[in-house]
Amino acid sequence: MTQAPAPAQHARPSHLPPLTRFLKSTELDTRMLGLVGALLLIWIAFHVLSGGLFLTPRNLWNLSVQSSSVAIMATGMVLVIVTRNIDLSIGSMLGFIGMIMGVTQADLLPKLLGFEHPATWVLTLAVGLVLGVILGAFQGFVIAYLGIPSFIVTLGGLLVWRGAAWWVTSGQTVAPLDSTFKLMGGGPEGSIGATWSWVVGLVVCVAAVLLLAHGRAQRKKFHFPLRPMTAEVFLGGVACALVLAAVAIVNAYPRPIGSVRRYAEANHIALPEGGLFISHGIAIPVLIAIGVGVAMTFLSTRTRFGRYV
Repeated sequence: MTQAPAPAQHARPSHLPPLTRFLKSTELDTRMLGLVGALLLIWIAFHVLSGGLFLTPRNLWNLSVQSSSVAIMATGMVLVIVTRNIDLSIGSMLGFIGMIMGVTQADLLPKLLGFEHPATWVLTLAVGLVLGVILGAFQGFVIAYLGIPSFIVTLGGLLVWRGAAWWVTSGQTVAPLDSTFKLMGGGPEGSIGATWSWVVGLVVCVAAVLLLAHGRAQRKKFHFPLRPMTAEVFLGGVACALVLAAVAIVNAYPRPIGSVRRYAEANHIALPEGGLFISHGIAIPVLIAIGVGVAMTFLSTRTRFGRYV
């Protein structure tokens, strides 16, 4: 008596549609591609509705700066969410810590060190980091050791830290800001210019190619299936193209006239009749966000703590 062969669970690679074979060879996440496609459609819709103002170097540069603080907070929220918890207080905590840092560098430190002291921005940043660790550890202790649900604790934190942010300054403007401290917030002077932006872009491209090569070597070492070389070249080429395109966009956004005039006066440059084009380049907050993202990626994927989480 012969037994009928079991039905095939998966189609053979050669029988798959070309697009499916391509995605399988590159190992790209189709869900991520769907999200990217939806984001592109939203951008195009905004560009049309805004009369062609959305997808411009100026707006994209501003969006990158405004999104940097959100991106930094998101790296920490990943670790919270994967543990099936939530933090509703993170925005209010950001505001409270920001107010503390503003008062520290505009009111407290000048009384001790004077205005524009070289250590002002370092001490202010240290105060913000330490305070953030203390507040986060306090809420984490209440959740983990007292057994109170994270939703309740962080909802209370949302209200408390929001009120505390107003209490610190009573709604008054915090000024003047230290010139070096302001660089962390972006602005015309808070960017690295065209030349260094291209340098950063090329470094990122080289890093992407080296990571692909290292990953292929590790797969070969442990006898894991290898991606086709064409897929490796495609991934490296797309990564480099996206990075260099982003650099070209931020370099296409010129600094405002007032900033250019101050730069020309400081460097004894005569302004030509048509004006002087000086690129913003990559904003410092964006570089900080990228650095934090790389560090958190290493923490979550290459350390014992990250594996446990």
